[in-house]
Amino acid sequence: MSSMRRQLAGLVAVTTSLVLLAFLIPLAIVLRHNAADRGIAAATDAAQSTAALIAVDPNTAPGINGRIDDGLTLSVFLGDGTVYGAAGSRTPSVELASRGRAFSAASGSGVEVLVPVQGMPGGTAVVRAYAAPSLLNRGVTRTWLILAALGAALFALGLILADRLGRRLTTAVSALAGTADRLAAGDLEARVTPDGPNEIRRVGEELNRLASRIGELLTAEREEVADLAHRLRTPVAALRLDADSIRSDVDRDRVGADVDYLTRVVDEVIRTARRPVREGAGASADLAKVARDRVAFWTPLAEDDGRTLTLAVPDQPVLVRVAIEDLATAVDGLLQNVFAHTTDGVDATVNVTADGVLTVADTGGGFTDVPERGVSAVSTGLGLDIARRTAEASGGGMTIGRSSAGGAEVTLRFGAA
Repeated sequence: MSSMRRQLAGLVAVTTSLVLLAFLIPLAIVLRHNAADRGIAAATDAAQSTAALIAVDPNTAPGINGRIDDGLTLSVFLGDGTVYGAAGSRTPSVELASRGRAFSAASGSGVEVLVPVQGMPGGTAVVRAYAAPSLLNRGVTRTWLILAALGAALFALGLILADRLGRRLTTAVSALAGTADRLAAGDLEARVTPDGPNEIRRVGEELNRLASRIGELLTAEREEVADLAHRLRTPVAALRLDADSIRSDVDRDRVGADVDYLTRVVDEVIRTARRPVREGAGASADLAKVARDRVAFWTPLAEDDGRTLTLAVPDQPVLVRVAIEDLATAVDGLLQNVFAHTTDGVDATVNVTADGVLTVADTGGGFTDVPERGVSAVSTGLGLDIARRTAEASGGGMTIGRSSAGGAEVTLRFGAA
């Protein structure tokens, strides 16, 4: 059960308990008093009817039944001390009633009702009806059990309704959270079906509208970037023609190299703009496998150049939070940097650690301006910039330094998937 459902169930449980206690406890007390009143009324009727009978015919006193009902006994005390019916002693209450006063009083755990009968031979007689606790509490236990069962049923019904309401709310909120996670992971086609209360429905509708708007903005941005890059092709082509017309071989090669670099930058911008949106937090790739594949791709060229590519990767997968295509592009950028900026015969090493760190080192002359270790905001070339952005997008970074052989060393740290 989710936290929201538990909290809602707890709130309903506390509220229902307070309402039931406020209702059932007073009702149980009232029912207890009603049962006692019924017992006292039964004792009063028995005492008054017996007193009336004896007053009409005193000879009926010896035949009085001392046990009228379970919990109700009857005694007749004559003026001469004779007792008929249920045995009993002449208590102070009987003496008080013999003076001509009818009343009821508590006696032990029960109640006694006393009715005087005047004009009897030998003095005033007293009829005593005693209601025992069993009569005063008759039916109370069964009624209380019924009330307790009713309260438990209402309590359970309240919890069931609260759970169903909580499930409806949590289902709707979970759907919203799931859609938001998919959007964060780069799935811009994710949509939620509005459900639940009106407020949650409105949130779902707004989330769908926001997702549509994000997709529209990203599409428009990619189209604008691609259009701008395409428009750059014309001046780049003109620069190529101008470079070819330069008479000096040195100047022509230098300008041609710059134009080639600019062409690669424009092509990379166009490819990036036309690609779908990069995967977000849900992206995952095996760094060890990608490193093996890319080293295998570059090995034939290395052999042609007289180089040795050494690979060291763990046997188990190393999952990082990068899309496979982005990760392969980053590895290619580092290896291409080695081939482009070192002479033939310079060896390179590709090392992958289990914590998602990729290191590419060579035995060449290294960078002319080596930054301090730990500095990742370095722009040495297009390939290195792409690798740096890929590492930083995953939650890691890039450092550039010198290898143990004195060459260049580039380290990429990737966030774990």
